[in-house]
Amino acid sequence: MKKKFRIQILLVTSLFFLILSCPSLSETKAPDSISLEEITTRLFKENPGKSGAFVLEKGEDALLTRGWLTDHSVRSIDVQYFIWSTDNIGILAAESLLRAAERGTRVRVIVDDFLIDAPDESMVALAAHPNVEVRIYNPNVKVGVTVPEKAVGFISNFRSLNQRMHDKTFIVDGLVAITGGRNMADEYFDYDHEYNFRDRDILLLGPVVEEMHHSFELFWQSSLTIPVEELLKRAKKRLKEERIAEIYKELHAYADDPENFAPEVRESLNRISDVIPLYADQLTWEDIVFVSDVPGKNPTRSLWAGGRSTDMLVDAVKKARKSITIQSPYLVFPKDGIDFFEKLVKKGVEVRINTNSLAATDNLLAFSGYSKQRRKILNAGVKVFEFRPDPAIQKDLINRYAELEKLVPTFAIHAKTLVIDGELVFIGTFNLDPRSANLNTEIGVLIRNRELAQQVEGNILRDMLPENSWNAATDKPDRHAPFWKQLKVGLFKIMPVKAIL
Repeated sequence: MKKKFRIQILLVTSLFFLILSCPSLSETKAPDSISLEEITTRLFKENPGKSGAFVLEKGEDALLTRGWLTDHSVRSIDVQYFIWSTDNIGILAAESLLRAAERGTRVRVIVDDFLIDAPDESMVALAAHPNVEVRIYNPNVKVGVTVPEKAVGFISNFRSLNQRMHDKTFIVDGLVAITGGRNMADEYFDYDHEYNFRDRDILLLGPVVEEMHHSFELFWQSSLTIPVEELLKRAKKRLKEERIAEIYKELHAYADDPENFAPEVRESLNRISDVIPLYADQLTWEDIVFVSDVPGKNPTRSLWAGGRSTDMLVDAVKKARKSITIQSPYLVFPKDGIDFFEKLVKKGVEVRINTNSLAATDNLLAFSGYSKQRRKILNAGVKVFEFRPDPAIQKDLINRYAELEKLVPTFAIHAKTLVIDGELVFIGTFNLDPRSANLNTEIGVLIRNRELAQQVEGNILRDMLPENSWNAATDKPDRHAPFWKQLKVGLFKIMPVKAIL
C-alpha cells in the first residue's frame, strides 16, 4: 500500500446535497440525521420532472462527495470504472464500499479488465461478502487470462481486445449519481506526488439518474461482464474464511490509521453549518439528455464502427452556429473529422480546443497521432491550446497545492468536455479520438443551460490562457518537452496505429 497520501475527508466541501437542500442555518440538521431520500424528495418536489446538476471541478471535492455519498447510502451503490488502482485512493474507496456493505447496502462494482490493478486475492475477498458483487468487463487481458490466451486473442480478435468499457459511473440508492473523467486512483483526485490530472465530473439527481442506472443494468447483465469469482476460481478455492476476515481487517485498519488523516479534518466537521447556506442555489435543474453506448459498442470486426454516443455528439456539434469549445486530453481526429470541423469553421463557427502538450501528456502514443495531424488541424482554422505541465491554474484547482508545490508534480488535462454556442454543455468520458469514437463504450450528459454552459466554458477558456497553455500555432510547445519524449513520439509516428489511439 502506498504511503504517499494523507486523505483529508473535509465533509464541508462534500455535502453538496446537504448544502443545496438547506435554506437557512436554523433549519440545518446534524449531518448524520439527514438521509439522501429526505434531501432528494424535497428537491424533486421543488423541481418536478427536472434533473439537477452540479459540476465538480476540483479533484478533492469530487472525492469527498463520493465519500459522503458512500457513507450515507442505504440501499445500493452501483459503480463502473475503467481504472481502479491499489493506491491510497483505490484502497480507501474499496474500504468505504466494504463498510457500506457491512451495514447492509448492496454494492455492485464493474471494472474494465484492461487496466485493472488489484490482487486476485483482494478482489475475491471483496466479492465474498454477501452484499458485494464484483464483475470484470471484457476479461481478455488480465483477470483470469493466461499469456497464451492473451496472445491468441490478440491475433484472432484484435477489435475485441481493444474494445473497452470507458464508462465512469457512481450511483447511490438510485437517487444521486456522478459521472465524468475521473477514475479511481490518486492522480484523478490531486493526491499523487508526481502527476495529477485537471479533470471534471458532474453530480446528478433526478430522472437522468434513472437512465444512468438502466445503462448500468445493461452492462451488469451483459455476457461481456463476468463475475470475478468465475474468472478466479483457483484463488476463490484457496481463500479461506480466516484470510477473508484478515483482508477486511487490514482494509479497516488502513482507513482508521490517524496518519492517513489531517487534523484539520476533525475541525472542519464542526463548521459545516457555517458553509451550508453558501451553496443553497448551486444546482442547475433542466431536462438533461443522457449519452451512452451499449455493452460491446457496435460489435462488428471493423475498427471504425462508431457508436451511439458518437452519433449523439456529432449531431449536437454539427448544429453549432457560433462556437465550439472542447477540452480533451487526447486530440486525434477520427476519419473525416478534420474536414468536418473545417466546414464548420468556414460557416463562421469558432472552434477552440484545449488538449495536452507533449510536456504534459501521459500518453505518448496518442500524442503521436495528434502530432501527425497538428498542422492540418491548424490549417483547417481550428484554434488549439496545449496545456502546460506547470499551469498557474493548479494553485486554484488543487486544494493541497502548498503541500505539493515543493515536489513540482505534473498537472495534465483529463477532462472531457464540450460547450456549443455557450448554451449546450457535454460532460462525460468521451475523448476526441478514434478509440472513444469507435471502440470504447462512453457515457455523459448534455445539458442545455446558458448559465451552466458559460460557467464551464469560462473555466476551459481560463485553462487556455498563456499562463496555463501554449498556443499550438505560435509557441512551438514541443520544444518544452524532454528529448526522450520527443524521440519516442517520433518513433510512434511511423506506426500504423491510428485506429486504436
